[in-house]
Amino acid sequence: MTETKPPADPLDADPALASAILEIESHLAQDGWDQPARLYALVDTARLVSHEPALAAAMGLDHASEQGSLTAIEQDQLSPEVELERALETISWPPEVLGCAAVVERLVLPPDADAQIPEDETEAQRYAREHPDRQEVRIVAGATRHGATYCALRLRAHDDDQSVVGGIDLVPGLLALLGATLTDEPDTAESAEPEENP
Repeated sequence: MTETKPPADPLDADPALASAILEIESHLAQDGWDQPARLYALVDTARLVSHEPALAAAMGLDHASEQGSLTAIEQDQLSPEVELERALETISWPPEVLGCAAVVERLVLPPDADAQIPEDETEAQRYAREHPDRQEVRIVAGATRHGATYCALRLRAHDDDQSVVGGIDLVPGLLALLGATLTDEPDTAESAEPEENP
């Protein structure tokens, strides 16, 4: 008996990135809902162990068990006044950061509601909050310098680990913004340093 595959074949996913995203999602799920947006640098675990042994030891990492994996390092909390998507437009990463991940909670509406969404942003947000068929979703999305992407989605209405949906292209707009932070354009973007230098 074969398993039913999601629309994006999971075999296309970068296993190190997918593992890092699912680990972030699982960790955050323990703290419940209504959390602020978060941003993570993804660094090569073996390099972190080599260059920051004390930090790696505190995180329970070692060479033998973590070869070929990515470690997520949470960045300073984003300003609540600035939407995650806008904040990403001002960020670039130093070369030792191989990827990045973002976490955000959003309201999603059924496709048939699109035609009724007001053009005014404030009105659109109110419309979404008051829509009877709205769903709350937590999105964990990540991208790497070599173009890999992965997302994990959890609906508040189906808040269990077995109902988390994963795929490489579930939120293309957010993934594009994350990918853009990994290009080297220092004159147009503000550098975001990891809290601990990998």
